[in-house]
Amino acid sequence: MIYTAIDTFYLTEEQLKNSPSRKDGIDEATETTLRIYGCDLIQESGILLRLPQAVMATGQVLFHRFYCKKSFARFNVKRVAASCVWLASKLEESPRKARQVILVFHRMECRRENLPIEHLDPFSKKYAELKLDLNRTERHLLKEMGFICHVEHPHKFISNYLATLETPPELTQEAWNLANDSLRTTLCVRFKSEVVACGVVYAAARRFQVPLPENPPWWKAFDADKSGIDEVCRVLAHLYSLPKAQYIPVCKDGDSLTSSNKSWDSQTNSAPREGSMSCPPANNDTSTPKAVPTESGGSKGTLIKLAIDKLKESKKSDDDSKSMPGEGEAREDRAPKSKAENRPEPSGEKSKERDRGTKSRERDRGRDSDREREREESDRDRDKVKDRSHRSKDKGKESGHSEKSRHHSSRDRDYYSSSYSSREKDRHRHHSYA
Repeated sequence: MIYTAIDTFYLTEEQLKNSPSRKDGIDEATETTLRIYGCDLIQESGILLRLPQAVMATGQVLFHRFYCKKSFARFNVKRVAASCVWLASKLEESPRKARQVILVFHRMECRRENLPIEHLDPFSKKYAELKLDLNRTERHLLKEMGFICHVEHPHKFISNYLATLETPPELTQEAWNLANDSLRTTLCVRFKSEVVACGVVYAAARRFQVPLPENPPWWKAFDADKSGIDEVCRVLAHLYSLPKAQYIPVCKDGDSLTSSNKSWDSQTNSAPREGSMSCPPANNDTSTPKAVPTESGGSKGTLIKLAIDKLKESKKSDDDSKSMPGEGEAREDRAPKSKAENRPEPSGEKSKERDRGTKSRERDRGRDSDREREREESDRDRDKVKDRSHRSKDKGKESGHSEKSRHHSSRDRDYYSSSYSSREKDRHRHHSYA
């Protein structure tokens, strides 16, 4: 037999007080606020994604379980909440695409933080980083839970308990609302769903002043105890006494959903441009006749020399007719080079712009030379094909003339032979008569 622990993720109050967040220096009030804030994000995003209440309830339970093993200082609340919604939608067979979850949480963050609402392009680097982070956080969730994500909610017990107790119908909606609010607290990781259901039924009956049977006690029929019911009511009363939860930045990785993307974009923008690492500094450049004060000036001289050498090598392989303008271009390139080297650079930005211009000019010249080569080769191939076709035509004509001449010669031979034979016959006849 194989036994699996499906619904055994329950902690005591002492274990919750020694949570990883407390070890990282986060007090109880801050942890409670962040838990409520994360559950609010899950609930609101579920409404915007048009998910059933079971998905939102499962996501909040997964959220509380994860932060019982991990600290708020190491994992951002917003990213974990987004991953919980995405994972819960798949567990409850109402899946949503990662793009939909990312767009909803991005818009919620912009509205909550009073930021300008910008369109998130699904083909941008920012979106790619958010999607990668969503997948990574989901793997963390599954790893910490050992891939045991079974969740049992108190909602399915409420209707049965109220029907058994024969309570008025308005008590059902109130108990359902209290069960939804209990998901913002740690009751789901401290008590079983039957105890939480009895607690919310008792709190709803007290609010509407509906008497419940106490002799014998009604909670014993539902496998609950009075201490658990009292603790559920106390936690719910404390929840309603708290103000609206606001985000508190305690995470070391970043305070917003897109903080990692901003740093990542800044790193890509601050990366050196192509060719800047390979260019030597101006002080070490001994090939130029005059020292240039900036690094870009020295690199400019070396780049121009390399371009001139490449042009020379390309022009040598061309025909003599094409080599003459190439030498003229090389001379024209040397003249601005000497002028540019003798001219002092006013600033680093102008030198960079000149470097870009020279690089683009050199690329264009290289492309032009390649195109000229291709044209010459194609012209040569065409000429060869034409010569071959003319030669084949001439050979055909010569063969035709030779055949005609042979035919005429054979015909002449037959004619002359026939005439010669007739003459001989006449001669013999003449001699015979004589």
